[in-house]
Amino acid sequence: ECHFTNGTEKVRFVERYIYNRMQYAMFDSDVGEYVGFTPWGEKVARNWNNNEAIMERRRTAVDWLCRHNYPI
Repeated sequence: ECHFTNGTEKVRFVERYIYNRMQYAMFDSDVGEYVGFTPWGEKVARNWNNNEAIMERRRTAVDWLCRHNYPI
């Protein structure tokens, strides 16, 4: 999800992971890392946060995904 505040001035990228109607993990570009909401989600978030390739792609998603698609 891309949240735009004041055009492209303030952009927030949020990626939610949901299983069986329960959110277990989430990435928020304002926080800059994955956050787990269940015991399994905390383990998954810890693994994703330790993977530099995943983290670099998520942290730059505001530019290549949200701002790129703003005119649409």
